[in-house]
Amino acid sequence: MKEFDYYIFIDYSVNLIGYTIIEKNKLFDLVPKISKFAHYKNLKNKSSYIHSIKEIIRKNNILDFFIKYKIKEMRQNIEIYLDVFDFLKGHSNCIIFISIDDHEYPNFEKFVKVIDGTKTIVKPESKLIKNTPEYRASLVLDTLLNIERLKR
Repeated sequence: MKEFDYYIFIDYSVNLIGYTIIEKNKLFDLVPKISKFAHYKNLKNKSSYIHSIKEIIRKNNILDFFIKYKIKEMRQNIEIYLDVFDFLKGHSNCIIFISIDDHEYPNFEKFVKVIDGTKTIVKPESKLIKNTPEYRASLVLDTLLNIERLKR
């Protein structure tokens, strides 16, 4: 598995969009703490999952592992993309992995290639290999989006 300096995850949930950014070393520290995370849409007992995961997030200080994270309404998606592009610009000497929702992948990949052609790898969410650190970390954002969506 190729190692990157930073990992960025961008995802959607109904009317919300969000991203997380994590350093390589923190990603590998995070993975054992998120073993109970799952894809929300595949769960049978969603409310008890959300309740127990909120406690895991609080108890293990999951959000402290991320350099930056943000969740906004879908109509504010440009703010999310600008944050990610600012991060790419500020870390131009780094090798960066980005996972993005499949719907947005083709356009987002083209845009990233214009900004940073060779050091940033963009991968659609569906191409993440199950149980890899990248896949596991993407579940954190999926869960955060669903927690926020249920709050509203």
